[in-house]
Amino acid sequence: MRPALSLSTIALLTIPPMLWAGNAIIGRLIYQAIPPTTLNFLRWALAFLFLLPLAYPIFKSGSGLWRDAKFYLLLGLLGIGLYNALQYLALQSSTPINVTLVASGMPVWMLLIGATFFGATINKKQIAGALLSVLGVVLVLSRGSLQQLLAFQLVPGDLLMIAATIAWSFYSWLLNDKTRQTDMRKHWAYFLLAQISYGLIWSALFAATEWALIDYHINWSWTLIAAICFVAIGPAIIAFHCWGAGVQLAGPNVAGFFVNLTPLFTALLSSAILGELPHWYHILAFALIVAGIVISSRQQNKSSLQSTLK
Repeated sequence: MRPALSLSTIALLTIPPMLWAGNAIIGRLIYQAIPPTTLNFLRWALAFLFLLPLAYPIFKSGSGLWRDAKFYLLLGLLGIGLYNALQYLALQSSTPINVTLVASGMPVWMLLIGATFFGATINKKQIAGALLSVLGVVLVLSRGSLQQLLAFQLVPGDLLMIAATIAWSFYSWLLNDKTRQTDMRKHWAYFLLAQISYGLIWSALFAATEWALIDYHINWSWTLIAAICFVAIGPAIIAFHCWGAGVQLAGPNVAGFFVNLTPLFTALLSSAILGELPHWYHILAFALIVAGIVISSRQQNKSSLQSTLK
């Protein structure tokens, strides 16, 4: 049995969306200065250097880094290598608001993937909340136009973000898999550095492929350096730590609904920084997303959260 959501758990699950909103804004601001998968690699390489003094013992022989290599290799692929690289690629052709709103389909993917691959149970309130979230996503994808909805075609950025959301859903369920608990979960820096260590392998492969296929270059500046430092510390280290702790306390299904706060924070930041004021359909989509969170959270607070992985 999981306890009802506490204020500390709510805080843990709210901090990542705030930081990921900033990540989307920064990714859009610097997308012309640096290739997307290269940005992802440099971001995690810097995060690796920041965490190394705190967690260097994981590289000793016999540690969980080596015993659970397949587990961390998979976490590194899904959370470090794929999700952020796909998001930065999506930002090449989409605005931060649209990218984060597409990611608001997270609760649906969490429910489907949990039920299909991890034996999770789904209740009616979760389904209702997920449907409201989907409706919000459909609304923004159609740009609030029935005509556009009837002639709807996904743009590349939308498809990439859907793929990123699916990868993140698998990543979150693996974080909650009690059958694969390792000794390094006792120390957050050890656990995160293990993921980053293997994730850097994937990120380097993706970046190398990017440079081999396209004639890219990097426009270095102090602004770009500051941006890389921010995405390495905030959306990477702090957000991943809080998300991992929050998922283990609340469970992936409930945590998935908090991801939908990201578009709200993104819209506020876009308005302040990029001058991209949200349209009426963005506002209605936010309302639907928040309604989905409320419905799902009420169910959990009434009956308490149950562990879906034994």
